[in-house]
Amino acid sequence: MSKLTDVPKRILIGRALRSDNLGETLLPKRIALPVFASDPLSSVAYAPGEVLLVLSIAGVSAYHFSPWIALAVVVLMFTVVASYRQNVRAYPSGGGDYEVANTNLGPKAGLTVASALLVDYVLTVAVSISSGVENLGSAIPFVVEHKVPVAVGAIVLLTVMNLRGVKESGRFFAIPTYLFVVGVFLMILWGAYRGLVLGDTMHAPTSELEIKAEHQGLAGFALVFLLLRAFSSGCAALTGVEAISNGVPAFRKPKSKNAATTLAMMGLLAVTMFCGIIGLAMATDVKMAEHPAKDLIRDGVAVGESFVQDPVISQVAAAVFGDGTFLFVVLAAATALVLFLAANTAYNGFPLLGSILAQDRYLPRQLHTRGDRLAFSNGIVLLAGAAVLLVWVYGADSTKLIQLYIVGVFVSFTLSQTGMVRHWNRHLRTEKDPAARRHMMRSRAINTFGAFFTGLVLVVVLATKFTHGAWVALLGMVIFYGTMTAIRKHYDRVTEEIAADETPSDEMVRPSRVHSIVLVSKLHRPTLRALAYAQLIRSHRLEALSVSVDADETRTLKEEWERRGINVPLKILDSPYREVTRPVIEYVKGLRRESPRDVVSVYIPEYVVGHWYEHLLHNQSALRLKGRLLFTPGVMVTSVPYQLESSVAARKRARKRAEWNAPGSVRRGPVERKQKEPTGKG
Repeated sequence: MSKLTDVPKRILIGRALRSDNLGETLLPKRIALPVFASDPLSSVAYAPGEVLLVLSIAGVSAYHFSPWIALAVVVLMFTVVASYRQNVRAYPSGGGDYEVANTNLGPKAGLTVASALLVDYVLTVAVSISSGVENLGSAIPFVVEHKVPVAVGAIVLLTVMNLRGVKESGRFFAIPTYLFVVGVFLMILWGAYRGLVLGDTMHAPTSELEIKAEHQGLAGFALVFLLLRAFSSGCAALTGVEAISNGVPAFRKPKSKNAATTLAMMGLLAVTMFCGIIGLAMATDVKMAEHPAKDLIRDGVAVGESFVQDPVISQVAAAVFGDGTFLFVVLAAATALVLFLAANTAYNGFPLLGSILAQDRYLPRQLHTRGDRLAFSNGIVLLAGAAVLLVWVYGADSTKLIQLYIVGVFVSFTLSQTGMVRHWNRHLRTEKDPAARRHMMRSRAINTFGAFFTGLVLVVVLATKFTHGAWVALLGMVIFYGTMTAIRKHYDRVTEEIAADETPSDEMVRPSRVHSIVLVSKLHRPTLRALAYAQLIRSHRLEALSVSVDADETRTLKEEWERRGINVPLKILDSPYREVTRPVIEYVKGLRRESPRDVVSVYIPEYVVGHWYEHLLHNQSALRLKGRLLFTPGVMVTSVPYQLESSVAARKRARKRAEWNAPGSVRRGPVERKQKEPTGKG
């Protein structure tokens, strides 16, 4: 059975890697950029559309506010990037926002940040995949008709790619990410050349439509609230910025410098593309509506349910390159691909953060374990499962999912930057070097502005998005926080319970005597082996124990026992109701009551089988007995294996897997390598 599962596993994720190969998986900047920055880079494909969707509530006249909203997003982007460049230099261990908040603001703040990031990573996968499906659906109707299955399939594919390892998946993701960036820049440059130099008038496919405003002529507080809501939607362009600070350990040396450089490159690219698309959308007269079927009007009539509203980037590309042209198709394909791959930011951030939280005992320890390809496989699978659930619940609708977005990331932004301010204050108290103090004060000023600005945006996001779905993200954060707190309390309680005392305890006191029992069902080779082993182990009293469920079998057992002259007393327990487990448990408990300082050692003969279905046919009584005896204080349980002929096949399979570098071998740590043969080269 294991061979049947191992072969597909090797085909999907590749051969297992040794622990000492970890250095070979580190990323250069050119690969790290698409791996960790694919989310903020790809968000320019839908963030401009979210701004226009919200502004359309007040009609097309509100569109003239979009450049100012874009400017506010740009200022915020540069602020966050500059702030995180301080983070990666001060905390290069990979804890990111969680480590900063935990160290400087306390465990509760750290856990709040961790909860926010975990929720946001799950949402990143769900939003990116759903948006990618919608972009792909603009060219392939089948995709739109089967959004949920296609989205789930994309998540599964991404999961498999990430299970192959960070570096290998990064190489795969680099091509479409760079193709998307080049395509968007080419569109911006060609659009600017056509409009400013050639004087061409470019029209988006929706340029001739009109928008039926839900609230015409908004003014005063209502208009301010709408603009703030549009700004908070545009802030989707900032999601994933924190992933680089969490992924510093995955960079090549010098890690902090390379991470800071990658952050700067990401910020410049994202800002330029975001502003360029917003500008071209205004120039080509793009129209977007939250409810296009009834709010978009052609010749005085609503366009109806059959109308498909393409994303802003698709409409701009159609206006600049021409609908259906080669460059249009290439950009559309690259956009769909990069939106799918944008989820890769979360696939790198979530498992790394989960590993750190597991190390701090806030999550199960299995999340700290690297898999066969030296990736945090358990965290990757957990993220995929949570994202699939969200996609299924929300029908892979990015407009619905994006309302849950942003809250978590701005909680982490704000607390992280506040923690960095405290970090610099603490170091300034002891630092005497004037040059170092000037550098720290400059860094503190950047983080102070970042904390203020992101805190302000967090208030705006909560105020504008709470009733539109942000409460779900907050609920998810509360659930994560409560779960992690409970896990930590459990681990702390167990640690305290099993800690070795300085003074002798009951576990250290030597038992007065050992009473050994060999469980016997029939007198066969497994029983004889168990008896021989029990006799070899020195004990004060040894007896064989059998439960009588069939009078004829019991009589045959006694006769065979006497005929062979076995010098171990045989005790038979009556079982009127034909039970096996309860009489043995009651007998063992009775021995404990009679002599509380004695230890009862129970030997259970077990078959070792080679096929999965044989487990259903053997050892069931032994498993039930073992399970009950393990809960009985003062009782030691020993399994005495007897290998059936079918176990030979299992040994052969195990030997082959060992030659193939068996799954899990990397978890045991590096083993001694064989000495390499001389190559004959100088």
